[in-house]
Order: sequence, then C-alpha cells, then structure tokens
Amino acid sequence: MRKFLAAALLLSAAVIPTPAAAAADPIYKDPAQPVAARVADLLGRMSLDEKVGQMTQAERNAVSNADLTNFRIGSLLSGGGSAPSPNNATSWANMYDDFQRAALATPLGIPMIYGVDAVHGHNNVVGATIFPHNIGLGATRDPALVQRIGRATAEEVSGTGIDWDFAPCLCVARNDRWGRTYESFGETPQDATSMTTMIAGLQGAKLSDPGSVLATAKHWIGDGGTTGGTDQGNTQVSEAELRATHLPPFREAVARGVGSVMITYSSWNGTKLHGHKYLITDVLKNELGFGGLVVSDWNAIDQIDGQPGFTPAEVRDSINAGLDMIMVPSAWRTFITYLKQEVQAGRVPMSRIDDANRRILTKKFELGLFEKPLTDRAYTPTVGNAAHRALAREAVRKSQVLLKNQNGVLPLPKTASKIFVAGKSADNIGYQSGGWTISWQGGSGPVTPGTTVLQGIRSAVSSSTTVTYNRNGTGIDGTYNAAIAVIGETPYTEGAGDRPGSLGLDAEDVATLNTLRATGVPVVVVLVSGRPLDIAAQLPQWHALVAAWLPGTEGNGVADVLFGDHKPTGTLPFTWMQSASQQPINVGDGKTPLFPHGFGAQFPTTQNPYNIIGASYYDDQRGTQVERCTDSGCGQNVGYLTPGDYVAYADVDFGATPPTSVTTRLASGSTAGGTLQFRLDSPTGPLVATVSAASTGGWQTWTSRTAAASGATGVHRLYLVATGGTGGDLANVNWFQFAR
Repeated sequence: MRKFLAAALLLSAAVIPTPAAAAADPIYKDPAQPVAARVADLLGRMSLDEKVGQMTQAERNAVSNADLTNFRIGSLLSGGGSAPSPNNATSWANMYDDFQRAALATPLGIPMIYGVDAVHGHNNVVGATIFPHNIGLGATRDPALVQRIGRATAEEVSGTGIDWDFAPCLCVARNDRWGRTYESFGETPQDATSMTTMIAGLQGAKLSDPGSVLATAKHWIGDGGTTGGTDQGNTQVSEAELRATHLPPFREAVARGVGSVMITYSSWNGTKLHGHKYLITDVLKNELGFGGLVVSDWNAIDQIDGQPGFTPAEVRDSINAGLDMIMVPSAWRTFITYLKQEVQAGRVPMSRIDDANRRILTKKFELGLFEKPLTDRAYTPTVGNAAHRALAREAVRKSQVLLKNQNGVLPLPKTASKIFVAGKSADNIGYQSGGWTISWQGGSGPVTPGTTVLQGIRSAVSSSTTVTYNRNGTGIDGTYNAAIAVIGETPYTEGAGDRPGSLGLDAEDVATLNTLRATGVPVVVVLVSGRPLDIAAQLPQWHALVAAWLPGTEGNGVADVLFGDHKPTGTLPFTWMQSASQQPINVGDGKTPLFPHGFGAQFPTTQNPYNIIGASYYDDQRGTQVERCTDSGCGQNVGYLTPGDYVAYADVDFGATPPTSVTTRLASGSTAGGTLQFRLDSPTGPLVATVSAASTGGWQTWTSRTAAASGATGVHRLYLVATGGTGGDLANVNWFQFAR
C-alpha cells in the first residue's frame, strides 16, 4: 500500500502544477487564450503605478529607456519632425526596438505602443512615400484607392516598428480659412464617410496580421466647424447640426472597427471637448458603441481650464470624461503624479482606471505585441519602394481637378518644340508635399526623395522638346507653345495655416503670372494649395487651371494629366468661392460659387472643327514652331512651315455631313509658293482641302483664306501639311474653321 501511495503521489506531482510553475505561465502570456481573458488576467496583476503608466503617452525626446522601465510608461510618440538620426527607416526600427526592450523589462513585461502622425504616408521618415493630402484623395472619389493607400502606409509604418497611426482625419471642414482644411476629405459628411476605407487599409483584416497598424479616427468632434475657421476654436452649432454634419464619418469609422479615436482641441458651444463627458462617454462610447481606446491630442488637457499648465482638476476631468490615454509629451511625470493622487483621493474611480486599461491592453493584445513586440524587418524595405510610389503617382493623377480649359489648350502636346515652366512650386518637393512632411510645418526644397512637377514635365515630353524653367518667368518670349505656372501656398500646419484675412495668391505668384501673360503665350496654371484660393479676378487671364492640391513626392502624376497620358477625373471636394468674403461657403447654402462642390471639367472627347481651332493647340507636330502674333489679340501662331512639316489635331469630329469649306487665317512673306493641305489620319491620308500659301505681304500680315472642302465625316486625326513650293518657309497659321 505504501508503495502504491508513493507512486500515486509521484503521479499527482507530475500532473498538478506547483504554485511556482503556475506563476511562470500566466494566462495573459498564453496566445491561445481569448483576448478578454488575457486582459482580465493581466489587469488583475497590475498595481496602480502600472495602470497609470499604461495611460501615459510621452514624446520620445522626453524619456530615457530607464524612464520607460521605471515608470511603466505605456506609450510613446514622435511629434511632427521628431526622428532619430540619421532619419531613415532602419534608424526608426532600431530606435523602436530599443524602446520596446525597455518596456519589456518591466516586471509584467507589458509592451509599449508607439504612435506617429502618418497622415499622408509615413511622412516623418526621409525616403518614405508621401501621398497626396486628404483634400486630394477626396477629389479622387475613389474609396478603393484610399484603402490601398492605407495598406501601403501601414506597411511602411510597420517597417519602422511603429504600430499606431494617428490617422485618418475625418473632420468635415466647413470654412476654407481653417489651417487644417487639407486634412479633410471634403466639406460634406459623405465626403469623409466614404473615405473611412483608409481604416481598413491601415488595420488590415485583423490587427495581428503582418503589416497592420492601429488606426485613429480624429478629431472627435466638430473641429472642422469652428467659427471663422479658427484652429482649436469654438464650434457653435446645435446638437442636431453637430450630429448631422460632423458625426457620420465617426459612426462609420466605429462600424469599421477603428482601434482608437483622438479628441479635438476645439470646443463645442464653449466647452472644451477634452472634458466633455457627454460627447466622449455617452455618445462615442455608449451610443456609438466604440470599444477602442480614446486618446488626447498633444498637451490638450492643459486647455480645459484655459490657463497654462495642466492641473489635477484637468487630469481628473479628462479621465472622468472618458479619455483613456493622455498625450503629455514632456510633462508626463506631473501627469502620473496627479492621476495617482486623484485616484487615491477617490476623485477618479478605480473602475474608470480599469476601463481605460482594459481598452489599451485589448489593442496591444489584438496587435500581437505580446508575441511579436519588435519590428517586422520584412517590411523595412517597403519604405519608399517602387510599388508604393507608383500607387502615389496614380493617386496624384486621379486627384487633379481640371477647372478651366480654354480652347482645349490641355492636354499639352508632348512634341511641342518649347515649353516654359515657372512658379515657386514647380521644382520644390517640400512645397508640393505641404505640411506634415519630414517636419511638422513642412519645408522647402528637397526635404525627401521624390519627383518634382518640373521633373515630371521633363520626363513627359519628347526628346526634341525644350523645357525651360525659371522660377519667376524671366526669359520667356512668344516662341513657347505654352507656359506652365506652378504656384500656390507654401507649407503650414494647424493654426499656422489659418488665414483670417486674404485667401488670394501671394505677390510673387501674381508677378510671375504677369510676366508670363505679357508674352501672349497660353498660360496653364497648376495650383498647389491646401484649399480653394481666391482667384476669380485672375482666372479670365489664364487659359487653363488645374487644382493639384498637395500631391506629395510623385509630381509626375501632375504631368500625367497635363500631357494627356491620363484624362482628368478628379472633382472638387470643396465649394470654390467667388471671393474670400463668401467664407464659409458650402454646398446647399444658397451662395453662388465660382465652381460648385463636385465640379470637375474633362478633356473633350472630340474637337469640333466647325468652331475655331487654334493652330497652336496641336497634339503632334513635325518641324514647326510657335510664336506670338503681332496683331492685337491674335494669340499664338504656328510658324516656320516648310514642305513636309505638319501639325496634327486629335479626335476631330466632322459629324455625318461633310464640310463644304474651310477658312484659314495665315500670313506669309515667302515667294516660295506652295500649299497647306488638310488630310485625314496621316500626313498622306485622304485630302479634305487645299489652301494657298502664297505671300500675304509679310510674316505677320494676316489674311483669312477660304477654300473648298469635302469628303470628311466622322472622327479623325486631322493633319495640316505644308507641301510644294520651291523650298524654304511657306506660311504662318493662326487658326482654321470648317463650315458646311
């Protein structure tokens, strides 16, 4: 019996874990357990110090590795422009892993979560792909594209170790004076709601999947509706208006499972949102059913009482209002001290602390941080890779909104002999990318690798085309086929971008445009800006206008549209004002805009030969040049036409009835004779009409000659071909027009 009993005891010892063994394998460390069980187990093991630490988010420059370990800090962030040195993907990954190892050195080994404002790509990192800002993405009307951009951004963010993105911004911007207008997808709730697909791209099918990061819907709620468009201002609207205009994108974000929500700096009818329990707890968490974590904005709890330096009361009020994590970049020690005091005094209930920790820990478990806390280096090479840059170029071209196209000047011919490019934003990656690019406010020049608009133009044209660039337009003359002016706003973010006064062009832009216009060359304006600008007075002086918004690093996407490789498909996500005095102006408010919300012109599918076609608006040529006519108001002409030279015009639709005549305005000082022939589909195709190129008495002595025409029906490429004569230049041509 004793031997049997001893054997039984040995067997029991083998199958029943000792207390020491059980402690070595807690439930929260078992990935096979449900997340809720792991959270409950871990929460039950945490001290108040550990719980308060989890609710603290500090800036990377304000902590050491030892601080992260000793104070149990749950989250770090990089403010705009806060980066390791050298600023590259590998340095970021190394920095993240160093911090993460410090977090894992705490007794419970709870990993930290690291947040960045990757608001148009991983924009803090040199070499990352910089996508168009949200205003441009809103113009694409392409939610699937935005989801793909979310995925590409998540991959690049993951490749640097970061696991939390403070994006997308779902604000509904209602006043273009606001400095964050470009962070909005549009002025209607539908604009922003449709683009919540960004969340699916960032978070993936599930957060634990490789290349997924936590998304943030921001800023709850109403920041786009402040009076006067003042950043961090006061949104003075009824609750019905708040719900109708500003809430729908967040409802959709919650339905899509967004992991976090950031609170706005602004107030609703005088009450700062960071202390607004009704809107945070009652509406967001209870009514909408948001189960993720609520995070403050940068030092924003300090604004609750309107006095500098946050107080115990502000800490208490923000936590009791429903905030789960507080972004206290440098004053995190004070925050920890105050929050512990408020809990110990009973002014912040432990149930609120536990709820906040439950939300934070749930996301950390869902992200798989306990199993894979360090950088997934498989994604590091994706930062700025060719596939992501190709996606960004696609987004740029789809975001271009054609607002004016007089006489079909666009698309420009790739075979044009000479193109002039001017404007401060033409050859400036920093300007075309805008704010939140490498630094918080953005910068000028080659702040990160990319393709400027000028480089895109040079790549688009033929090898025989001369592209001349001068920032201010110096050196242009009438011999250029067109002048492209790339102008607009310089970078800004947040309150620095508020424009309570003029919304017009700056003095440099106006002077540049005046220089270009004086030559009589067709002026194509590419407007690089974070919002509609006050340009109604200047618009009649421009032949074409394209709203390029803030396209990011892939400026070749702008050239894709200017030269017709892709047709413009973008439409306005904002109503375009007649003047700044109309602000705020939005769809449905009864104000007459310059261009309505949803407007976007298209390239004509065909040209009408029964209207005047300017000879200089060709899409192909051989041997010709353009110059300015000396006659008043005649614009440009095609010149230096010698036998065998031609100009061609695409998609000319003659209709079902052929023309009977064509009138051609030309000038000639030649004694060579010869003719100008109109032919279909090739320089030797069917002959439609023949016009004499005999001398008019001078190369700028203009006359209109009418000749018989026949045989043209349907849509053709129309060629104007110089033929015959005894050699040398035959004629200059200003325009032609068929009749029937």
